Amino acid sequence: MNNSAQQIRQQFLDFFKSKGHQIVPSAPIVVKNDPTLMFTNAGMNQFKELFLGEATIKYPRVADTQRCLRVSGKHNDLEEVGIDTYHHTMFEMLGNWSFGDYFKKEAITWSWELLTEVYKLPKDRLYVTVFEGDDSEGLPKDQEAYDFWKAFVDEDRILLGNKKDNFWEMGETGPCGPCSEIHFDSRSDEERARVNGAALVNADDPLVIEIWNNVFMQFNRLKDGSLKTLPAQHVDTGMGFERLVRVIQQKTSNYDTDVFQPMIQFIAENAGIKYGEAEKTDIAMRVMADHIRAIAFAIADGQLPSNNKAGYVIRRILRRAVRYAYQTLGFKAPFLNQLVPILAQQFNGVFDELYAQKDFVQKVVLEEENSFLRTLENGISRFEKMEEISGEKAFELYDTFGFPIDLTELMAREKGLTVDMQGFEAELQKQKARSRAATAIDTQDWVIVNEGDETEFVGYDELESQAQILKYRKVTAKGKEQYQLVLDRTPFYAESGGQVGDKGLLIGEGEEVAVIDTKKENGLFIHFVAELPKKLEANFVARVNPLQRTSTENNHSATHLLHAALKMVLGEHVNQKGSLVNDEVLRFDFSHFSKLTDEEIKEVEGIVNEKVRANIPLKEERNVAYQQALDSGVTALFGEKYGDFVRVITFDDAFSKELCGGTHVKATGQIGYFKIVAESAVAAGVRRIEAITGAKAEAYIRQQDELLKHLKEILKNPQDLSKSVEALVEENSRLKKEVEKAVSEKASGLKDELKAKATAINGVNVIAEKVALPNAEAIKNLAFQLKDVVNNLVLVLAADIEGKPSLTVMISENIVKDRGFNAGNMVRELAKEIQGGGGGQPFYATAGGKNVAGLDAALAKAKTLVEA
Repeated sequence: MNNSAQQIRQQFLDFFKSKGHQIVPSAPIVVKNDPTLMFTNAGMNQFKELFLGEATIKYPRVADTQRCLRVSGKHNDLEEVGIDTYHHTMFEMLGNWSFGDYFKKEAITWSWELLTEVYKLPKDRLYVTVFEGDDSEGLPKDQEAYDFWKAFVDEDRILLGNKKDNFWEMGETGPCGPCSEIHFDSRSDEERARVNGAALVNADDPLVIEIWNNVFMQFNRLKDGSLKTLPAQHVDTGMGFERLVRVIQQKTSNYDTDVFQPMIQFIAENAGIKYGEAEKTDIAMRVMADHIRAIAFAIADGQLPSNNKAGYVIRRILRRAVRYAYQTLGFKAPFLNQLVPILAQQFNGVFDELYAQKDFVQKVVLEEENSFLRTLENGISRFEKMEEISGEKAFELYDTFGFPIDLTELMAREKGLTVDMQGFEAELQKQKARSRAATAIDTQDWVIVNEGDETEFVGYDELESQAQILKYRKVTAKGKEQYQLVLDRTPFYAESGGQVGDKGLLIGEGEEVAVIDTKKENGLFIHFVAELPKKLEANFVARVNPLQRTSTENNHSATHLLHAALKMVLGEHVNQKGSLVNDEVLRFDFSHFSKLTDEEIKEVEGIVNEKVRANIPLKEERNVAYQQALDSGVTALFGEKYGDFVRVITFDDAFSKELCGGTHVKATGQIGYFKIVAESAVAAGVRRIEAITGAKAEAYIRQQDELLKHLKEILKNPQDLSKSVEALVEENSRLKKEVEKAVSEKASGLKDELKAKATAINGVNVIAEKVALPNAEAIKNLAFQLKDVVNNLVLVLAADIEGKPSLTVMISENIVKDRGFNAGNMVRELAKEIQGGGGGQPFYATAGGKNVAGLDAALAKAKTLVEA
């Protein structure tokens, strides 16, 4: 039997397909439209709305392999990753699901059949757990699951587990229920004879590990902590793929399987260090091999490293890997990025998103590595200057330079220093408190007004519709209260795919309530209002703001044309990496590694406007089978989760054909005109274009036209404006040179005049005079000229430069050295007379201020300072 990871994964999917399950693709690792999650952290995330009864169930039985990430929030395994042998940042979760179909009996029977008859795992190495119940929750023991297991497993292998281990919850609120885990004992026969495996289940033994969890979804956890029975009972199972491969391949570490070994051996070869010889270097290799998976898939799914939210999590994982490579394995140049092609090849045919973007992902990782290695060097330089490592300094290294605290402790020990860990923890907690306060959102439970689960969206065809409120809830963020409404029918487009949500009115019996935003959350259309309607049960008219919608549609359709034009001009490597479409502007982020030239921008703009003038009619196809759409040559965006049926938006089959749920113009002529107003870099390998259309573009052209007319009027309406401006610039340059020459000649004349005014005071030659020079540069040149011709000089020059007082102090180096004079100290003292401040070097310093009338007093004071 072939026990490769690829084969093991396929056997799982084939087994459940034979049991009537629909095999569905993995959702992206980056979560959209769910404010409670940044990343998919469990296989059930993409089915959350089905568990809550908020969406129609298409397939009652489903199986998949879902890529997951656990590095933040409740499920956070980051610090264990690489240290132990079975935790990971990104991992695959094999799952089979029942939505109101089969329940505990089938789930238990099939899990046992797959493990023992298909994978042929030895039965005497398997243990199962069931929920023992919890009196505080009023939950009884899961006797039903216990009795089903007795058909397959001796009772001494059926263990009772507490709420922590055997009651599964996704978060503080949401679907939950009792679970039954399956554990595998991979110890040697001698060890098993000495210690019963039952005693090691859920005891963090690295060789007795959980491989599968059958969750029986029965409840929804409400805001107040109470449990409400779900509309239907569901099964949610998850089997850690990496752990399953380990036990089938008879390894004692996940990292010894063919899931990780190709990357680990590549790292070892390039580091010149053998894997398996030293725990310290083994951990570093495991961290790198693990972390690159999370980093690469997050980038492929559209989440670039950044300094906030999900982007910061990815940047933190990447920097943790680079730090191990740099500190432990001796990679002083970027290396992590070289693992991307190996990883992409490994998942080719499984998760094709990564393979299709492997070059882009590798370049992004390379740029991030370069950036962090520079930061690391700066941080090390900063560290070397520290004579003691206070909590504040350790936190600065952590927060500003990305130094994990263990790195700071290690470097401190090498210098014979200790780190104030208590102070560091205090600073860390302050930051966490600030972060929590900034993002704290209090969301109340839904209040049902009318029966119904789903919203019918009619906004593609109508801007106004009859509606009733199904439910509402109160939300408080940063002290501001809002309400969220779910309607049975709505024309309001919910923010998605870069297009902002519609605004408008909810018109009831004698009142109008402003809808200030519309978003989508787990499939629900959420309408935001500042206050609730007085009569919640009334019949309403939901009306979208038509001007805002029209302008937004102009920009959205223009974005599709822009995407196609960029591919024509720059190449097929161009892919959308983000967008913002509202009624003011369109913003389009795309993969490309160099700044667009003026010629390229003109060409892109020209192609889009050509398509606008062609007035191409919109071809909209709804409910197209996903694979059929792909086969027709449609552009699908990486990182988006598409259903079995999709909407296809086409403007000329040979030009622009995309999967899109947004709203669009009926024909491109409605866009009017397209104008690019900015092009810039967003991140490594990602550029951004900002553009305007329609009335905004017309206003922009009008402003440019008015500016041009104004310039012509100033220049007396020349026939050739360009030549006139060029002549003006040349004349200005010539006059500047003449002025500079005149000023220089004047300064030379002043040099001799001031030299003659030098007065000997206490063994130094003092010149303290007002000068009439037009700028600071001329005064500086004069000061240096005087220093060359007057020995033992203390020079103070005062000037009125365009109504602002200026002071300059120049002191000969020998006077600074022998007499202790300091120009910086002196100018700061003199600046008090002009209500200003300044500074500089011991031999030369300047100051500015507010009080021109104080210049004479400053000069008088200068002489007294020398006399003292």
